[in-house]
Amino acid sequence: MTISPSDKVVVSISEGIATITINNLAANTWDLESLPALKAVVNALNDMSDIRALVITGQGEKFFSAGADLNQFATGDATAAQAMGDAFGGAFETLADYRGVSIAAINGYAMGGGLEVALACDIRIAERHAALALPEAKVGLLPCAGGTQRLTQLVGEGWAKRIILCGERISAEKALSLGLVEEVVDSGASLSAALELAKRASEQSPTSIAACKRLIHVARDITISAGLEAERDEFVALFSTEDQREGVTAFLEKRSPEWKNK
Repeated sequence: MTISPSDKVVVSISEGIATITINNLAANTWDLESLPALKAVVNALNDMSDIRALVITGQGEKFFSAGADLNQFATGDATAAQAMGDAFGGAFETLADYRGVSIAAINGYAMGGGLEVALACDIRIAERHAALALPEAKVGLLPCAGGTQRLTQLVGEGWAKRIILCGERISAEKALSLGLVEEVVDSGASLSAALELAKRASEQSPTSIAACKRLIHVARDITISAGLEAERDEFVALFSTEDQREGVTAFLEKRSPEWKNK
């Protein structure tokens, strides 16, 4: 029996640790099937008292996750954008509130919603070849799954602006120096490192872990809840602009966009 309703989110459980693998080839993108599946998986794990930690990683060697499948935004439909924003919020906020310890094993490119799912985890371990970015503004969009809020809390306003507003892609080593990830390991070693850390976490009192996590989140949650809602509202508002349609279309057509909303 599997606790995942979708093959795009694969779950294995061993020794009290759940491993969640993003499995949406070829770039492990998120869509309206995989996001609710992730939410369902985390909710199921919350009800399994013998599971005390989870690790999330990407299928393959190149991508942790490339974020949202932009084909879903090609029509410029605001209703579809709202549905996608709500799905991102539901999945990643459920992950952020997981009662145990969550660890992202970033085994490759973590772009857009791929970085945002890692930001929703408690701890991030990146492989040396990994690259991290929030490139949404390049295609007339914005990070709608916690990127503007959680990245700022981790690395500060200046670097959050540089990564989001300037479209800067950063290396694993740079991410470590900024506090965006907690550890950098050799290529192919992120999952084993994450599982080892999860094992150490699972040996501690689960009630203490849950209480400590709530307390660590208290100050953050006072400000982030309103910010997350505003983030999704601004994301949907972009779908009334020409730039949104031009940006996504240009990306899919592999050309430079011609911005119109000056």
